[in-house]
Amino acid sequence: MGRPSRTALGVANRRAVHQVLDQPPVLVDPIAVRILGSDFVLDEERQRHPFSRAFRAFMAARSRFAEDCLARAVEAGVRQYVLLGAGLDTFAYRNPFPEVRVFEVDFPATQLWKRRKLDLAGIPEPDNVTYVALDFEHHTLAEGLAAEAFDVNSPAFFGWLGVVPYLTLKAFRTTLDYVAGLPEGSGIAFDYALTATELSPALRKAHEALAERVARAGEPFKLFFAGEQMENELKTAGFQKIEQVDSIDLNERYFANRADGLTLPQESLGRLVAAWV
Repeated sequence: MGRPSRTALGVANRRAVHQVLDQPPVLVDPIAVRILGSDFVLDEERQRHPFSRAFRAFMAARSRFAEDCLARAVEAGVRQYVLLGAGLDTFAYRNPFPEVRVFEVDFPATQLWKRRKLDLAGIPEPDNVTYVALDFEHHTLAEGLAAEAFDVNSPAFFGWLGVVPYLTLKAFRTTLDYVAGLPEGSGIAFDYALTATELSPALRKAHEALAERVARAGEPFKLFFAGEQMENELKTAGFQKIEQVDSIDLNERYFANRADGLTLPQESLGRLVAAWV
């Protein structure tokens, strides 16, 4: 079964800290702290460091971006939302769209850990949530979703946050191909890490430090793209509409005119993408 993802815990803690320290929150998540329980860590001195502030701002912004894209999809008629590598994401437990079925896909150990934390926190599992415990070494995404009554004849939207840098190129392309093969109106939102050639010297140092930290956690970075490469990957898979979003775009959308000065650096280690079939 393996062990739960340590990076999932770190990401969840940053989302929770965002609810406490940053007002108003970019991502409004009233259960972000509750789901963590005793694992919630608030080191205010450390969290007020510029790097920590920027990092958690990005964590909040990417979740908000994905949920904004989902809202557009729901408005267009999509009724299936698949969270790939769901970790401790809380969308399914504050879902404003009761007509949308949420499929949470993750490794069995991480999913079991999450469901225990939900139980300990007294957070009920809604009827419109389906858990897809999937070991990608033994089963494909298509097999996992098919076993849980996912409707391949209806459009779906996919959230794929904090996952792509840990994949092989083959696994990345297999997932893109699967989503692109679904009915018109389907889409996906994800983040990816930029290649070193796209980064300034200062950002390369920041990337190296982050890469070393996640490698120590047993989850090393593997996959990087230049912006043009990503565009080509998506077009090759069959996506018709592609939107790449950088820090400048995110600042304009989510961080303008904030009294607390929370913002993203002009340069970043990665980008967000939304792509539609």
